[in-house]
Amino acid sequence: MESKIFSWQMMVPDGDMQLYESEMPEPEAHEALVKIAGCGVCHTDLSFWHYGVKTKKELPLTLGHEISGTVIAGPAEWVGRNVIIPAVLPCGECELCKKGRSNMCQKQLMPGNDFHGGFASHIKVPARFLCPVPDALLTRYPLEKLSVIADAISTPYQVIRKSELEAGDLAIVIGVGGVGIYAALIARIFGAKVLALDIDDAKLETAKIHGIDAVLNIRGLDIKAIKEQVREIAKGLGVSRYVWKIFEMSGTKSGQELGFNLITFTSTLSIVGFTLDRTEVRLSNLMAFDAKLIGTWGCKPELYPEVVDLLTTGKLKIDDFVETFPLSKINEVFRNSLNHVYRKRSVLVPDFE
Repeated sequence: MESKIFSWQMMVPDGDMQLYESEMPEPEAHEALVKIAGCGVCHTDLSFWHYGVKTKKELPLTLGHEISGTVIAGPAEWVGRNVIIPAVLPCGECELCKKGRSNMCQKQLMPGNDFHGGFASHIKVPARFLCPVPDALLTRYPLEKLSVIADAISTPYQVIRKSELEAGDLAIVIGVGGVGIYAALIARIFGAKVLALDIDDAKLETAKIHGIDAVLNIRGLDIKAIKEQVREIAKGLGVSRYVWKIFEMSGTKSGQELGFNLITFTSTLSIVGFTLDRTEVRLSNLMAFDAKLIGTWGCKPELYPEVVDLLTTGKLKIDDFVETFPLSKINEVFRNSLNHVYRKRSVLVPDFE
């Protein structure tokens, strides 16, 4: 087995990440040592690196929480297995875990936040909630690309489940970037009619090509004009004027304010995208429309097998939404991601031995 871990660590916000070498740790009885196949670049990583969001562990820190790999040491039943490491690793024993809210476990550990993450050759993690990758899925995709399950796919899956979306509902997805596109696709799998809203024609065209029912470029439109067009689109799709399920994925103030203003009778607005900006809304709309406003945090590990099954059965296809880069290009990829150069989810693949 290898004797060293190689990782790229953030020393200071906004600075280049530095290559670091450390001794290979011995996993404890409850832990697994995973050789990393790939780690996705998430907006949360950019938030830690550039936007001033604090990590729980003090710097220097290896970022990255969207990880796939192979267990090389640890509990015998896991050694040799290909796995997805959940982005939120709960304790499994506390009050919230026992109430089915393990994604909000207050003892949770997040790679790349609470401890060194996935932009590395190896990682040591609790083994309890690892998600096995079936061999059948590896005939469709290489293991490194499946890292996106850990957050980009599982997070929208959980919120769609929480929203109680039903077949025939209208699902409005605000922002169809690296996470939002999966929300749109999963909502379609659940049987909803899906309307994608964005300010980028290329993203909307991608959504349309992949079966999304309707798209609308909202650049330059005020909220009143958007609401009028959404109503017309809903009518054209033959869906109800009520019970709209709205998913705010953009992580922008304008997106959140739009989502709230689209609430109608018995709607559910789900906030998925993150921003530090504050919004000003009239909360009494929730009372007047008997509506729901919900948030979500990652995805509880118990749901990961359902997400894996969507890919294994071919219901959800990710070929056109993921691209890989050598991990040694991490600083370039982060800068390009910040500048919206890429159209696909970037996955960094270890390229040191």
